[in-house]
This record gives sequence, C-alpha cells and structure tokens, in this order.
Amino acid sequence: MKSLTTSLSDQQLIQLYMAGDVEALSTVVLRHKNRIYSSIYLLVKDKYLAEDIFQDTFIKIIDTLKTGRYTDEGKFLPWAMRIAHNLCVDHFRRLKRVPVIKTSDDRDIFDTINFSEPGADERIMQSETGSSVRKMLDMLPEDQREVIIMRHYADLSFKEIASLTNCSINTALGRMRYGLINLRKMMTEKQIAF
Repeated sequence: MKSLTTSLSDQQLIQLYMAGDVEALSTVVLRHKNRIYSSIYLLVKDKYLAEDIFQDTFIKIIDTLKTGRYTDEGKFLPWAMRIAHNLCVDHFRRLKRVPVIKTSDDRDIFDTINFSEPGADERIMQSETGSSVRKMLDMLPEDQREVIIMRHYADLSFKEIASLTNCSINTALGRMRYGLINLRKMMTEKQIAF
C-alpha cells in the first residue's frame, strides 16, 4: 500500500486522508518536509524553534483538513508554505521585533532531519561553500533573504512568493535580483567561487 500512496498526487492523498486514511497524510508530510522545514529554519535561524513551527504548521494543516475548510485546488505545497510563513511572521510579531540578521554558527540543518533522498540543496549546504553562502545569505536584508529562500530552497514560483509575501510579482523579482547582486558582491569580496 505504501508504494501505491507515494505515486498519488497531493490532492489524491488529501482526499484519502479526509476519507479516513491517516497514512495518506504521512506520505504528504514526508514528501514536503524538506522544503517546508528548510524554509522555516532559514527564516528563524533556530533549529528548536524551526521544529516547533514545523509541527505547528502541520497541526494547523490537520485542523483545517479535519474541519473541512481546505479547498482542493491542487496547490498543497504553496498552501502549506503560506501557513509556515505566517507562523514565522506571527513568532516575530510576538517578539515585537524583526529577525536579527547575524552570522549563524549553527550546525547544518540537515543534521536534524533524515531525508530519504539527498537533494541538491543538501549537498550544497553540507559543503564548505554552502556554509559560506548561508552565512552571506544571513547578512542580506530580510525581504531579499526571504525571496531567495523561498525560490531556491522551497522551489516556489515568483507568483507563489508574491502571494506569500503580499507583494507584486515585480517586487518579488526585484528583491531576488538585488539579493543576488548583494550575494555576488559578498562572494567577490570573500573570493568565493562555485
């Protein structure tokens, strides 16, 4: 049964879950945990807080599904990312401050999660260059960092990013452009090559 559920679309798995198949939701969670957790972690920069927000994200998802408020539009990942993003924003609002932009000495985020398939982002993050890039990413203005994280680590489209950040597609594209320009300047200063 497990191999059958992994070949189903997110919409089909959600419908199975809503019909009582708990395993179907587990398949959806496993399918998207890398992108969602990585995006949360890169925004909050604290593995324990990221784990809490990741769990809260799926609690909200389950509550929405159980109450029948989920509309099946075939866009589970962007919907889940919006919930995670909003929970991150809520966290910083509760602190009544914006996230501090600092260089992170934390361990690699992939040490905390066991992924069945290593992705390209995991291989980059584990390398020394990936660590340097992550530190430079932390030094970008929040709006630029957020767009780069959502685009490269969560693999969201600019339309989805614009929707999540409540800005126009052109603004999201501009933030990405300026973020990449700033990263290139930092790489040139630190003489980092890919």
